[in-house]
Amino acid sequence: MNPSVPIVCLGEFLWDMLPDGRQPGGAPFNVARHLRQLGQPVQLISRVGDDELGTDLLEQLAAQGLGQELIQRSQTHLTGVVKVTLRHGRTTYKVVEPVAWDYLQHTDELRDTVTGARMLVYGSVAARSLATRETLYRLLQVAPYKVFDVNLRAPHYTRSVVQYLLRQADLVKLNEPELTEIMGWLGQPATPATALPWLAAHFGLQAVCLTRGAAGAALWHGGHLVEQPGFAVAVQDTLGSSDAFLAALLADWPTASPAASLRRACAAAALVATHRGAAPLSETAILDLTG
Repeated sequence: MNPSVPIVCLGEFLWDMLPDGRQPGGAPFNVARHLRQLGQPVQLISRVGDDELGTDLLEQLAAQGLGQELIQRSQTHLTGVVKVTLRHGRTTYKVVEPVAWDYLQHTDELRDTVTGARMLVYGSVAARSLATRETLYRLLQVAPYKVFDVNLRAPHYTRSVVQYLLRQADLVKLNEPELTEIMGWLGQPATPATALPWLAAHFGLQAVCLTRGAAGAALWHGGHLVEQPGFAVAVQDTLGSSDAFLAALLADWPTASPAASLRRACAAAALVATHRGAAPLSETAILDLTG
């Protein structure tokens, strides 16, 4: 893959309504923002309302050095919001619907952008509505490399849609509860050492990455399982850590070794967890933590 070609992130772009105020969010935006901070060319595909919240989000894009070219404006639906609750170190989300990003329209510009991209990053939340799901399905047919960030958020997914998105992917990232749920659907044990290669074989995946929170992560790639312990840090909150992990994993994928990519990703997640809310990533901070 050519590192000068942009990575495209598709899906929800919204406001996270936190107890102490709002901040721009949505996993695709967070991944794109972190990729940009890590020096990667990146584009975001989403849809916001033609309202004050939508205008404010576009200003946030500009502040992060991200382009607005692929952000559609809706005249009929409001900009998305998520009500976020942080309690006892756990984060819960209430994703409002329907909103603008549920109605992403397929265009020639989107198709051409994805066709020429380095990879397309997508998740299950964006596929909750028929309109955006159909747009995503069409773009998956032309994407050169597909990264599925599973990100299950009940009730915004179905078993059949998730399994379809797995079949389309080249690389899949999921956490331990998601692995347990998906393997349960398929009648298989969720022990990582056997579950990750089984998923890869069953769905034709090149790589499967399992995040384990503070315990680190595991990666099945090229017929081998690589594991990385977590980094010990003083955690403030974990909001956005998973998105930072994925951005750092993809930033040098697949040119770096799987072990190096996984170590970098775990360090990025740990660094974000040391801040409340949005936290910038940098290569220097990652190198300092990884030694």
